[in-house]
Amino acid sequence: MQRWTIEEAAANPERSRLVSELLWQLADDDMIIGFRDQEWLGLAPHIEEDVAFGSIGQEEIGHAALYYGLLEQLGYGKADDLASLRTAAERRNSVLVEQPNGAGHYLESPHYDWAWTIVRHYLHDVWETALLGGLTDSVFEPLADAAGKILREKRYHLAHQELWMRTMAAHDPDSRGRLEDAWRRVQAWAGDLADLGPSGADFEAAGLCQSVESIVGRYHVRVSEMAGALGLPAMECETRQNGRCGEHTEALQQALDTLSEVYRLDPTANW
Repeated sequence: MQRWTIEEAAANPERSRLVSELLWQLADDDMIIGFRDQEWLGLAPHIEEDVAFGSIGQEEIGHAALYYGLLEQLGYGKADDLASLRTAAERRNSVLVEQPNGAGHYLESPHYDWAWTIVRHYLHDVWETALLGGLTDSVFEPLADAAGKILREKRYHLAHQELWMRTMAAHDPDSRGRLEDAWRRVQAWAGDLADLGPSGADFEAAGLCQSVESIVGRYHVRVSEMAGALGLPAMECETRQNGRCGEHTEALQQALDTLSEVYRLDPTANW
């Protein structure tokens, strides 16, 4: 199948629509989870982890910037505007990544939950690893190239989360209990994560991604293997809202208000 360049995708309305729908999901997932990661700055369990997790968050936002940049090249507007000025209803991120890290606010009584954060990020990384693996031979050439590069970084992210999960499972009864509780609670929000939305079949038919069934299957196999290795129950996720369809919780609006506060002061400035 012949690869599409940016120009070829932009010139064809149906190709442009399909490419943009996939890019929105990728960009919005990484932008929002990167923001949630950054909320741990100065609050992580120890200083080395403060640096490590902050770096992961920066890389997630960097990946989002790459995807928004592709959308800009396709004619959907300025990348910074796409990241900061779109409404919650226009976002296509999973509702899982928008959920708070815990009670309180970063600047006031931040009683955040490290176990929840790690389990949530673990699932995000497993899904993104499976998805990126299914995009490395995408018919849209810029996305295939980006997927190969980002996948190399994503493997380190996933290894980081897996190490934390194994550590919490084995350290002591308290950390084990926190992990089990987070594993249970995260399922209430993870139903739309391994979902390519209403155009998933069209992505596959057009050659934008490999078989959706195989991508989702790789995700479930890896999560099941981790659950078995740690003695956790099988994950049975609920779908309260489907962020791939623009259905979101109030937590997303609160995140966007903070995330875009400075940019909205002067969107025409050089950021």
